[in-house]
Amino acid sequence: MILASNQPYFLPYFPYWQLIHAADRFLVADDYAYMKHSWINRNKIRMGERDIWFRVEVQGMSSFKQIGKTRLMPIPFRDKLKTIETAYHKAPFFQEGYALLERILACPETDLTPFLTASIREVCAYLGIGTPLGFTSSLEGNALLKREERIYDFCHRLGADHYINAIGGQDLYRFDEFRRRGIRLSFLHSNATEAGTLSVLDAIMNHSRDALHAMLDQYTLIDG
Repeated sequence: MILASNQPYFLPYFPYWQLIHAADRFLVADDYAYMKHSWINRNKIRMGERDIWFRVEVQGMSSFKQIGKTRLMPIPFRDKLKTIETAYHKAPFFQEGYALLERILACPETDLTPFLTASIREVCAYLGIGTPLGFTSSLEGNALLKREERIYDFCHRLGADHYINAIGGQDLYRFDEFRRRGIRLSFLHSNATEAGTLSVLDAIMNHSRDALHAMLDQYTLIDG
């Protein structure tokens, strides 16, 4: 079985969705530390000639708190939609992207993890990704382990012999250490350059669903 995992992010860039698509099962890493100034509650969109932050606000932002124990501040629903309308009203697939964002922002959850997970499910459905989602917090005792030990643990417990990581983790994990534990480690390098490097919302506004679904397979796995 191929397993992948990552922290839940707010409308992350396209390679995040390729990572979910490439796996047989994807774990939402909800019991990891909340990281300030990260992609967990924000991402970038295109406004005219510049990139701007698009975010949801959280209460008591702290790196000493787990993502799953972080709460949202009330979302200014109409203000968020107005920002997107201003930025993308001329985009070829604005109506589809706007309707998707309406559904995401209408989520009644007030805790960060279920809100972000609901948004992940919405985007997966839009892109045609059927990978089952799970949560690292469901694996008792896993959070007591350190970094790569956590990955070895949930791979073995879930029966995964292949773990795919985002490309940014290349400096964190060693191929030989994973091999010693009977796990093939790969890093996903996206070749879907047309999707850009901004929030997936930008790609959704500018490309059809069929085009984006086809782009999901445009990646290379880097193995040691």
